[in-house]
Amino acid sequence: MSQLALPLQWPADPQDNEFLVTSSNAAAVQLLEHWATWPVRAALLVGPRKSGRSLLARIFAAKSGGTLLDDGDRVAEATVFHAWNIAQEGRRPLLIVAEAPPPEWSVRLPDLRSRLAASPLARIGPPDEALMAALLQRLFLRRGLDARLDLVDWLVARIERSHLAVMRVVDALDEAALERRRRLSIPLARTALGAAGLLNQEE
Repeated sequence: MSQLALPLQWPADPQDNEFLVTSSNAAAVQLLEHWATWPVRAALLVGPRKSGRSLLARIFAAKSGGTLLDDGDRVAEATVFHAWNIAQEGRRPLLIVAEAPPPEWSVRLPDLRSRLAASPLARIGPPDEALMAALLQRLFLRRGLDARLDLVDWLVARIERSHLAVMRVVDALDEAALERRRRLSIPLARTALGAAGLLNQEE
């Protein structure tokens, strides 16, 4: 596992400016690192909610001197179209961030549709086991919760494989530990997450 961090002019807190890299997102990171080889000066970065796509885009913009258009699938198509054209004219890379690429992202303007089709696609996939464990450890640390490795391993094997699920699980365990005034443990997690419907399987 490796990490990408924003340059020093960005907030230095590693909880806020470091993007964890594993096999689930390494291809996307590699494509962004080699932006000079793109066939056009624009690319799409897509990924599920809470996957760190906006953070990765900010890192890219800071390191490449490029620009980013976050939530590109939610802004006016004319805005995306003009940003794409400006990037070509100015030879300055543009990264368009969205939850999914076309055709899942419905694009009406034919000219924009063709431009996006010509743009490289960087895709963040569902987190693998290594990233799940790292995200859980980071969030537990951020909350000041003492979560031992056996609990983290137990959770990785039993919760939904998604970035959003990791956040919901940590929220639920934080609340359960506070209410019961108990340290985190596998029995506590089994009870709290089972009641919340956040376990895929039980022992």
